[in-house]
Amino acid sequence: MRSLDIDILRSRYLAAQLNGERREALRLIVEEGLDHGIDPAVLRRDIVAAAQLEIGRLWQENRISVADEHMATAISQVVLAYLYQRSKAAKARGHSIVVACVEGELHDLPARLVADALDLEGYDVRFLGANVPTNHLLRALSDKPVDLVVLSVTISFNVPSARAAVTQLRAAHPDLKIAVGGGAARFAPDLCRQLGSDLVASDADTLIAAVNGLWSSK
Repeated sequence: MRSLDIDILRSRYLAAQLNGERREALRLIVEEGLDHGIDPAVLRRDIVAAAQLEIGRLWQENRISVADEHMATAISQVVLAYLYQRSKAAKARGHSIVVACVEGELHDLPARLVADALDLEGYDVRFLGANVPTNHLLRALSDKPVDLVVLSVTISFNVPSARAAVTQLRAAHPDLKIAVGGGAARFAPDLCRQLGSDLVASDADTLIAAVNGLWSSK
């Protein structure tokens, strides 16, 4: 499919989100996307994730309400679940990952994108969702240790929560690898150094490449 067609599909998907048309949004992804041979990964990145960035921009500029943003996000959650079911996972890589939004971070769709993408890359992924208190995250890791924790932070005022989470994770699990991702990373390129994490990325593709490199380099 030509890039112009992708742009048109994204525009129509965004319109369906803003109009609250769940069935139309899913129809576009299925009939205009999957049925035309577009890879689910492309649809996640160039349609769903890209449209969601636009939703976030419209909300920040006060051009849509919180209710509009929540409605649009709920539609993308439905679409992502369908795309996940239609996607083929890679061979198991033998590494386990937990993905969680830091305490106070309510925007879990970016983390969901990352969790789905890592899962389909062959990692054993547990997705804990939005607003995970750090003490509960630590309890989850004690119950079932993992190789990497990915902390999602979309809104910049939740960066202190990310810093606190990294500090507590380091104290409890000194050898644990920690990645920080999300919208906040786009506005703070040196976030990795500031927080003391091993990896930082502003989008799912960048994070996956970094995670793959983390173990392929050994």
